[in-house]
Amino acid sequence: MKKKVLVKEKLAPEGIAYLEEQGFQVDVGTDWDEAELLRRIPEYHALIVRSATKVTAEVLRAGTNLQVVGRAGVGVDNIDVKEATRRGIIVVNAPQSNVLSAAEHTIAMILACARNLAQAHADLKAGRWEKGKWGRNAVEVRGKTLGIIGLGRIGFLVAEDARGLGMNVIAYDPYVPAERFHELGLERADHPDRIYREADFITVHLPKNPETIGFISDEEFAKMKDGVRVVNVARGGIIDEEAWARAI
Repeated sequence: MKKKVLVKEKLAPEGIAYLEEQGFQVDVGTDWDEAELLRRIPEYHALIVRSATKVTAEVLRAGTNLQVVGRAGVGVDNIDVKEATRRGIIVVNAPQSNVLSAAEHTIAMILACARNLAQAHADLKAGRWEKGKWGRNAVEVRGKTLGIIGLGRIGFLVAEDARGLGMNVIAYDPYVPAERFHELGLERADHPDRIYREADFITVHLPKNPETIGFISDEEFAKMKDGVRVVNVARGGIIDEEAWARAI
């Protein structure tokens, strides 16, 4: 009897074909609501999700045959990992899946912030050509200081690319030893306050967990330089959005 895999969110056809080649029966339930998922999950041995599906304790309890939950991406904050562990269900992710895209997107956001591209684009779509308005406070990134909070795979790639643009890079990550910073040729901040004081641009690459929710709030924004550009390409909630709005 074939093991059954439920693909709950959009997955490349090549991925589904690969699973079938390995002998699995693959069903796609991208249009299932939560009630349908709860009703049918007992049939499946494996569940594949992205970030939209919430794999709650209720879903895991209903999945009486579940052996593994696969996250087609990096973060697993939409999966109740503690409940899965308690039930002996393995949770796996794909940590390398989008790191290059995320790093390149970060650099694109830095450049867009530096040149006020989003604001200028909105004006142009509204029929206004105000080159001087957005050009006056635009900046070049060469020679500016980029502060990176979270030096995992994505943070490191951002650091490499930023140095290629001529930026000075400092990074904070308490879980990366000083020796590793030395190997990578990066300047290490012992405390995020240094980044807040010195950086012209700040990028955030932290996982979302109880330790990092609200990591940057009113107190941290108050320590930053005037005119700093802050880019969050991690999960929402790591930066307190209301505090961010007040800081702007």
